[in-house]
Amino acid sequence: MGDDTKTESHWFVYMLHCDDGSLYTGITTDLTRRLVEHNDNKLGARYTRARRPVKLAWFERCETRSHASVREAEIKKLDRNQKKLLIALSWKKYKSAFRKAGADQTVLGNL
Repeated sequence: MGDDTKTESHWFVYMLHCDDGSLYTGITTDLTRRLVEHNDNKLGARYTRARRPVKLAWFERCETRSHASVREAEIKKLDRNQKKLLIALSWKKYKSAFRKAGADQTVLGNL
């Protein structure tokens, strides 16, 4: 996991913590832009528009869109407890990268 949160050549798979406590998983090339879209305009996913505000809980950098899509599908198959464990372990290992990306550590207490 690198500290880059916006690159032309990389994709990110991410999880958002929604206001209703649910988790949403998606992919993007720009985490900051996508978080704004989820919270502020019609470009956010239909699922998150009804569950605002959303907070960035977790992300992982991928080399290609294809890899990000495969990883997204893998994560969507996880149950809630497995997703919570992935988030918690990743925060422990990559805390500074998560903070730099604007991820919200307070979601750990809300999972």
